[in-house]
Amino acid sequence: MILQKRVLLCSVATAALAAMIQPLAAAPWQRGFVVATYEYAFRYGGRAGFTRKGEIEPGSDCLHGASVHFANDKNTEAALKQPFRSSYEIEAISRPPGLEMVRGPTITRFQIWNRAITYRGWKRGIETYVNPWAAEDPGQPEVTGKISSGFNLDKNSNTGGFVAEDGEQGIDHALYRAWGCDAPWRGDGNATLHLRANDKMQGGLYTMVIRISGNKDPMNDDNAIVEIGYSPDKITKNARGDVAADYSYRIVKSEQYTRLKARIRNGVVETEQVEELHAPRIAWWYNHVGGANLRKGKIRLEIGADGNTKGLIGGYRDWRELYTENTFSQDGGQQGIREHEDHVALYYALKRNADGIPDPRTGEKMGISSTYRITAMPAYVVDSEKSVGIAVIQEEEPSKHSFIAIREATINSTKTKIVHSVPPGTTQGAFPAMERTIKDLPSKEFFLKTLDRPHYSDAIVRINLNGLVDKDGNLVDANGNKIERID
Repeated sequence: MILQKRVLLCSVATAALAAMIQPLAAAPWQRGFVVATYEYAFRYGGRAGFTRKGEIEPGSDCLHGASVHFANDKNTEAALKQPFRSSYEIEAISRPPGLEMVRGPTITRFQIWNRAITYRGWKRGIETYVNPWAAEDPGQPEVTGKISSGFNLDKNSNTGGFVAEDGEQGIDHALYRAWGCDAPWRGDGNATLHLRANDKMQGGLYTMVIRISGNKDPMNDDNAIVEIGYSPDKITKNARGDVAADYSYRIVKSEQYTRLKARIRNGVVETEQVEELHAPRIAWWYNHVGGANLRKGKIRLEIGADGNTKGLIGGYRDWRELYTENTFSQDGGQQGIREHEDHVALYYALKRNADGIPDPRTGEKMGISSTYRITAMPAYVVDSEKSVGIAVIQEEEPSKHSFIAIREATINSTKTKIVHSVPPGTTQGAFPAMERTIKDLPSKEFFLKTLDRPHYSDAIVRINLNGLVDKDGNLVDANGNKIERID
């Protein structure tokens, strides 16, 4: 069997000699995997054979269908009814005057909508996505189904509200309830953001590996070890473009690494539940590649006869971190309009469904039960002979610094309820993209005068692909301080 061939025995010669004189004894073994797909374990309950065409229909998971925020001018108009906006302003934003006279009407309207929906607080000047609590809850369709993949994280069969496919009660997967009907995360193997994340991972953005080891039978071992972590080696593909089997990958034992005890029964690997489980997180741009910290985390894997594996990784994640990872990979307005999701609605859905990690001071739930689904191919996962860490792409570091800055500002804002400004270096509010795009629009002066925009330090004169730039063309940080390049 392929599976047997991939098990690493300590010594073939010793094993052969032992078989001649006594029954085969248990021997140390290990097996490695490279993760091929990595996504939220959201269950799709729509019709069989679904292919993405138009809006996503209702199903047993989402009786009210998927989110349709900003899908058309009427939906956008409904989101713009803040007290400070006049009827004329709302109408002009929803259907910009003179739009038919520009060369790119779709992108022009897109940038105007982006700028407008980025400022939906109780008064003008409050950026929406850094301060989502300052805007009204637009409402998010939530999962109505009762079946979900996941774990009974709190060991209470009366909580959670979901039942696993095998009938286990008390499955905790509140992230699925909150976000499972969000359009870009919903589909039958073709959810937009799942596809994007897996494509980026397989294309070399980051690599996640798993190593399992023990001293008995690889299919049945009550004292096994599971390691999960980041690898600096890019995923290797075969001639068909699929993740290839049996290549070697180093594992980095740093902040994106966890070692867990496990039991294996008939090829099913079940790890212990640990206080903190560290692993790489889902990402589709360099700026938000990093670690996912799952509290009360555990892993379950099923090893197939062909040596491939599939499984679940679960635990409680800080829901504010989840919010920022989804919102600021690019910018909230851009992704919202393109994907028909409203991150303000997603913020309130997370807050409403949070079910773990109570704040010791306020008692507020800071965590939300979450489950990730993976598939993985056999690989040789090895320790590096030399010290190695997380790969750094120097020219992309300014964008990562900007992401970290906006994440920190958003988390502080949501905790303190103090309005925070947008840190520079992001594309929030389509700035300065809107100004460039509407230059030929007859009504451009109205939008330039009426719509809010981010404002930064006088030391920062522009934003380019590499980050913030001062008047001399030097890369600078959010405070205008020069950033020295490391070649």
